[in-house]
Amino acid sequence: MAPGQIVKVLVSIVVFLVVAIWLLAKLATSGFSVDAEVMTKEAVAARLKPVGESKASDAPPGMRTGEQVYKGICMSCHATGLAGSPKFGDAGVWAPHIAKGWDMLVDHALHGFNAMPAKGGATDLSDDEVKRAVAYMGNAAGAKFTEPPVGGAAGAAAAADPAVVGKKIYDSVCMACHAAGIAGAPKFGDKAAWAARLKPGMDEVVKIATKGLNAMPPKGGYTGSDAEFRAAIEYMVNNSK
Repeated sequence: MAPGQIVKVLVSIVVFLVVAIWLLAKLATSGFSVDAEVMTKEAVAARLKPVGESKASDAPPGMRTGEQVYKGICMSCHATGLAGSPKFGDAGVWAPHIAKGWDMLVDHALHGFNAMPAKGGATDLSDDEVKRAVAYMGNAAGAKFTEPPVGGAAGAAAAADPAVVGKKIYDSVCMACHAAGIAGAPKFGDKAAWAARLKPGMDEVVKIATKGLNAMPPKGGYTGSDAEFRAAIEYMVNNSK
C-alpha cells in the first residue's frame, strides 16, 4: 500500500474513533443536560424550600396584607380555579361561598376544606393573614368583608405571636445555642433551667437578653424588632414550663 494511502487510512481511523467517542459520550449523558438558569443558588433554594413555609412577601411575619398572601400563596389554585377552588374575581362562583358568611369562609381557610389544606398549606401564616386573604379574594368577587388591619395594636399582636414569629426566630437564630444548651444557655424544654432564670420576671429576662449576657450577644444576634425578639423568648419559655 502506498504511503499516501496509509496516511488516509490512519486519518480515517482517527476521525472514526473521535466520532465514536463523541457519540458514546452523548449517549451516556443524555437526559442530564444542565440549564444554568435553573441551577442558580436562588433557583435551587426555591426548590428546596420546606413545605408549609409561605412565600407571601418579604413583609415581617404577621404583617402581610391580603393581596400579598393571595399573590404568594392562594393564587396557585384560585387564579385558575384549580381543584375546585373558587376562581379569583368570578362573582358567580364566589356567590354561594360568600353566602355562607365570613365566619364559615374563615373557618374553612384556617382549617382546610375539601382539597385545600389548612391555611392553604402555608402553616407559618398568622390567622389574621389568612383572614386578610379571605377578605381580599371575597371582596374581589363582590363581598364587603373587612380585612384585619396591618399595624397598630392588632397588627403588632399578630406580628409578635410567640407561636408563629417566636418559633420562626427560635428556629433560625436561638436554637443554635438553646437547642443543646451551648455556652450556658438554658436548654430548650429544660423546665428547671428556665425556672431559675424566670424568678426576676419575664420583663427582666427580656431586658437582660436584649442587652446580652456572658457569651450571648445582644438579642442573641437577632436584628429584628424588640417585640419579635420577646416573642422568641416567650416561645422558649412557653415550651419549657
